[in-house]
Amino acid sequence: RMKNTPEYLQASRNQVLKPTTIQIERELEVLTQIMDNQFRIPVLGWRFGLNAIIDLIPQFGDIITTIVAFYILVSAVRYRVPKITLLRMGLTIAIYFIVGLIPFFGYLFAVWWKPNVRNLHLLRERATVSGEQAKRGRTSDWVFVAVIVGVVVTLFVGSIVLTISIWWYIATHFQFGM
Repeated sequence: RMKNTPEYLQASRNQVLKPTTIQIERELEVLTQIMDNQFRIPVLGWRFGLNAIIDLIPQFGDIITTIVAFYILVSAVRYRVPKITLLRMGLTIAIYFIVGLIPFFGYLFAVWWKPNVRNLHLLRERATVSGEQAKRGRTSDWVFVAVIVGVVVTLFVGSIVLTISIWWYIATHFQFGM
């Protein structure tokens, strides 16, 4: 094709705009599989992972599963994922954490939501460097992710303070048959 024809310019524009296929570390894929899709309910075909089992432990389960989700978020920095995608990944974790605090419904939501699968999908779509090149992230990206992690940790601490406050209020204002 000639370089000045509209067809060539359109084809070259499409090639530039298409994301390249970046190989993600196998460990991240295995971690995601184990945490969100490891087990299958035979008749229904529903899949769940260790997230669903670990989340059964009140508070402690939320902490562990959120730390695993943060690991995938931090890995996205090394792959030089754009900040808007890092924010989407952080929001996925925050939604998972906040809704997961609601008794029973939060547990069912967490099994359905599968934050690690969602975030790995975003990482695959938006990674700009390969696994071999993904040794270091940019400082601004690390600061950005630190803010996201800080917000989710603040939500966690706030949930603990709120839980303690509610239990203290109930214990001091209501007398149960005494």
